[in-house]
Amino acid sequence: MQIALVTGAGSATGIGAEVCRQLAASDFHVVLTARSPADAAARSRELGMPGIALDVLSAQSITDAVAFLHERFGKLDVLVNNAAGSPAFTERPSTAALTRAQAVMDVTLWGTWRVTQGMIPLLRKSTRGRVVNVSSGAGSHGDPTFGLHSENSMGPAYAVAKCALNALTVAFANELRGDRILVNAVCPGFTATFDGGEALGARPVQDGARSVVWAALLDDDGPTGGLFRDGQPLPW
Repeated sequence: MQIALVTGAGSATGIGAEVCRQLAASDFHVVLTARSPADAAARSRELGMPGIALDVLSAQSITDAVAFLHERFGKLDVLVNNAAGSPAFTERPSTAALTRAQAVMDVTLWGTWRVTQGMIPLLRKSTRGRVVNVSSGAGSHGDPTFGLHSENSMGPAYAVAKCALNALTVAFANELRGDRILVNAVCPGFTATFDGGEALGARPVQDGARSVVWAALLDDDGPTGGLFRDGQPLPW
């Protein structure tokens, strides 16, 4: 049985919940997580899979999640780090509220780092460990629409946090290569996770989630340490 854990799956219309659906359809036993216990319980009922509260900012919360996985399954095959701070649209670097920027960085970078550290012992017990960090073209130099050189409205805190997440992905990939654990970042693209998104050109959530799930299903000879969208490299 292949075990997957997905963070940030509390929203009914978010990418995290859809990633859970698609992984379950690929015969994974999925454990979804959300910061709010109520959201975790609601998605658990909705999707028919275990749901636990996991606050990526809390070391104790992560320890509890690791203990749950260890006791239930004894290993982890796929970790999807989907939890992230929310962008402050139209924010400018010269006037950005740094407390808000730090909050975005705390979840997107430090939260992912903290969760991954905690899950490594369980991933090492897998025969095909995979770590997928949900990133964004906003944190790359290669996305002409939302990238670091564009005039996008995502806000610098979000872009800088996602760029740092890409760098963290490379660092973990280099360390875990010897354990045959593949670590990649994936941009799901501009995805309609909000009302009216598709009218603005955002693609369906199912398509964005499929981009993420691709990295979870990689063969053993697949890439590691890269940023991808829809299975294609995205320079960052």
